[in-house]
Amino acid sequence: MSRKTAGPEIERLVQLLARLPGLGPRSSRKAVLSLLKRRNELLVPLSEALQQAIAKIAECPVCGNLDTVSPCSICADPRRDQSLIVVVEEVGDLWALERAGVVSAQYHVLGGHLSPLDGVGPDKLNIANLVSRARSPDVREILLALNATVEGQSTAHFISDQLASADVTVSRLAQGVPIGGELDYLDDGTLAAAFKARRKL
Repeated sequence: MSRKTAGPEIERLVQLLARLPGLGPRSSRKAVLSLLKRRNELLVPLSEALQQAIAKIAECPVCGNLDTVSPCSICADPRRDQSLIVVVEEVGDLWALERAGVVSAQYHVLGGHLSPLDGVGPDKLNIANLVSRARSPDVREILLALNATVEGQSTAHFISDQLASADVTVSRLAQGVPIGGELDYLDDGTLAAAFKARRKL
C-alpha cells in the first residue's frame, strides 16, 4: 500500500504532468518538485504562460496550425511558395519541418491519420478542406509528408484518390536509408522502401 507524500494539489500536478507524452509518474514527480523548488522563477511564469496560451492560441482555419493570430503566421506570409502545400499528420510534424528549414511552402495539418480500429475515419480528419484548397488555381503540387507507418501509408493512398480530380501533382517524401545509416541496423520495411525508391547516379 503506497503512502501519500504530498497534499492533493501537488498530487494533482503530478498526475496531470504524467499524462504528457514522455513523462511517467516518476519523471513528472521530479518535474513538479523542480517547479516547486523554483516557484518564483519557474512555476509562476509557467502558470502565466499557460493562462495566456489558453486565452490566445487557436487553430488556424486555413491549415490547422496552432498560433496566436488567424490565419496563422505561415498562411499569412506572402513570401511562401503558394503553389506547394505540404500535408502533415500533426502540428508537431509541421514544426519539425520548419525547424529543419528545408521548405518554404504552405502547410496542411490533417489532425492525425486514418485508423478504422480506433474509429478515426476521413470525416474526423481535415481532408475535405485539403481537397478544397487543392482546387485553387495557385496550387500545383500536394506533398504528402506523412509518417512511414501502415496508417500513414493508407492515409496517403486515400488522399491521393480524393485528389485525383484536382489538377495537381501529388508527391510523397522519399523513404529509405537515412544519412549515416548502416544497412545491417535497418529494419526490413526501410530496406524494401529504399530498394523500390532507388535512382540512377
